[in-house]
This record gives sequence, C-alpha cells and structure tokens, in this order.
Amino acid sequence: MSAFKALPGATTVRLEVDGAACEAPEGASVATALLLADRAAFGRHPVSGEAEGPWCLIGVCFGCLVEIDGVADRQACLVPVRDGMAVRTQAERG
Repeated sequence: MSAFKALPGATTVRLEVDGAACEAPEGASVATALLLADRAAFGRHPVSGEAEGPWCLIGVCFGCLVEIDGVADRQACLVPVRDGMAVRTQAERG
C-alpha cells in the first residue's frame, strides 16, 4: 500500500502505467500518479544501475524521467496527467 494518498472526492483521470490501468487526481503530475500507484523507482541511474525515483519534484534532479505517450526522457514531475495518457517507467530497461 502506498504511503501517498489522494484527497477524498478528487476528480480523477485514467492513465496507463507500464501497461496497467491507473487513476490519478486531475491536475496532478505524472510523478504524483506514479507515487500514488506505489511506483517509487522510475528508472535506473546511468552509471551505477541503481533504481532511481524523484527527489526534488520541481524539475531540477532528473530522477523522474519516464516515457510519456512514446516520448522518452520526460520529467514526470513537470507533466500533468491527462485522461488516456500512456506512461512507461524506465526502471526495467535502464
């Protein structure tokens, strides 16, 4: 169970994360959606290969890079969710 929780009664949008259906509050960032879905590792460090996730959530650290609608290396913390969005984490493929 995720330590992150959406506010009760929030309007949600549906998106796909690594092929699985997911819901997130409307207006939330993709990073927020992933954290709500209990996805802490978004990718792998290019040198060490260690799992990486978001650190700053303001676009400075680049720890939240994901593929969004087929476009790789998008900063999940800066992109708002929208209905029908397809997100792929880079945790498995590096």
